[in-house]
Amino acid sequence: MLTLFPAVDIRGGKAVRLFQGNAGSETVYGSPLEVAEALSGAGWLHVVDLDAAFGEGDNRAAVRDIVDRLGVKVDLSGGLRDTAAVEAAFAAGASRVSVGTAAVSDPAWVGELVRRFGDQVAVDLACQLVDDQWRVSTHGWVSDGGDLWEVLEALDSQGCRRFVVTDVSKDGAMTGPNVELLREVVAATDATVTASGGVSTLADLESLARYEDEGIDGVIVGKALVEGAFTVEDALRALEK
Repeated sequence: MLTLFPAVDIRGGKAVRLFQGNAGSETVYGSPLEVAEALSGAGWLHVVDLDAAFGEGDNRAAVRDIVDRLGVKVDLSGGLRDTAAVEAAFAAGASRVSVGTAAVSDPAWVGELVRRFGDQVAVDLACQLVDDQWRVSTHGWVSDGGDLWEVLEALDSQGCRRFVVTDVSKDGAMTGPNVELLREVVAATDATVTASGGVSTLADLESLARYEDEGIDGVIVGKALVEGAFTVEDALRALEK
């Protein structure tokens, strides 16, 4: 069964959601702990430290609070651009980390992380279609990191075991995941892929679950869960189908 990762995005000490990653598009939902508690039934949370991603501080204390109080596993992303930041994420209680910008610019560094931490390290690939070409977005999704397939090949050569793939145009838009893109990425790598962005219905989850055998291993769901389109329990049942 695909692993469900309810998403908690943190900025300025609040749980928020952005639309397509834009810094000025926050909707505030309350404290990170309150939102995390409401979503904790999956056993995992995908926590995005937006302050770290935008170079405006970090929310590692909030991550530690969530882990200690709720006993969930956290996959942490956002601003993890050097080894010290990755080590600090694990020290804060993260069970896994997802690195993005630095991974794209320095695949050899990711190779070092993978050799040290194994599949506790994933690479975030935020994808945007530009002139009919898939490009990777970096630095909080505001910079271009190169051709998706070239980036994927470089990271594969360093032994990356897991990718988190987001179609930026789908993020926060509640328009369904880009299943075609996800399947293309899965076909191009031996690593597993966690789907991110766009899930809005239980049917979306059932659709993704059909491709588990191809290499999709999990799905990150944010806005749909936070705004109550369905519950964590509903989501788990849909994935079990």
